[in-house]
Amino acid sequence: MILSSTPRVSSIVREVWRPLALLFVWDVAVTITYFLLPFTAPSLPLTLFGTVLGLFLGFRTNSAYQRWWEGRILWGSMINASRNIAREAIAFLPDDPPRARDLKRSIVLRHIAYVHALRCQLRRQTECPEVYTLLSKPEADEAMGRANPANGFLDGTAKRIAEAQSHGWMDTIQQAQMEAVMVDIANAQGGMERLKNTPLPMQYRFFPAFFTRLFCILLPIGLVETLGWATPVGSTIAGLMFLAALQIGDDLVDPFSNTAHDVPMTGMCRTIEIDLKQAIGDPAPEKLEPVDGVLW
Repeated sequence: MILSSTPRVSSIVREVWRPLALLFVWDVAVTITYFLLPFTAPSLPLTLFGTVLGLFLGFRTNSAYQRWWEGRILWGSMINASRNIAREAIAFLPDDPPRARDLKRSIVLRHIAYVHALRCQLRRQTECPEVYTLLSKPEADEAMGRANPANGFLDGTAKRIAEAQSHGWMDTIQQAQMEAVMVDIANAQGGMERLKNTPLPMQYRFFPAFFTRLFCILLPIGLVETLGWATPVGSTIAGLMFLAALQIGDDLVDPFSNTAHDVPMTGMCRTIEIDLKQAIGDPAPEKLEPVDGVLW
């Protein structure tokens, strides 16, 4: 996630420079043709075209931002639920006997590994080294070998909670309370997977892109009689605005895409790791800092 209050012009141009360069070449070609050949440029209702295109882009950008914001809300719920599950495990499970204390630590450490595995899973990353620094290799391999590694960690945590109850280290009311938090965690994960696996409908993706490019092609033809030799500059600047609006939708539509525009899952996983390790008295890592104004 980009943290700076104003985006850099260079970063905007970097993302749209290819279609922008083609647009500038087309604008120059139209302008030269207009002055060298005796023809009258047709009068085009660019205002009408631009208004309709603005509506298309507005709907698309709003839909993309709603997806991004929902992803952030789901991760906020995950942070809260992570603190709750750790606090309940620490409060409910005794320190004696040693097996109960080990279960307490195992639940907390497994949950830290779980959020890291979920982050890598959403970003389509095949490896997640943080999991192996938190758990033993057999324990990590057991969950990471599943088709849904994050769900594997949840299943293992649920078994440990059931084991604690079967040994009498927590009562059924405490077990039900922890299971309710586990349901909240599973629901948040399901919402994230829904966003990741369900793209915007084809109409939202195809038509705005098609009409934006068509409008950029028609733009210099409709402006050349008014702007003259300044048509390449004016048309390219106007095209930049529409191409930038189109790019905003592309940047926000997948909040878990592992780009500078996605939800900062690495930073939020680090926040969970710090809170939970401090809760069990383990050394905690430093807070993740932005890199070149981007928090990953």
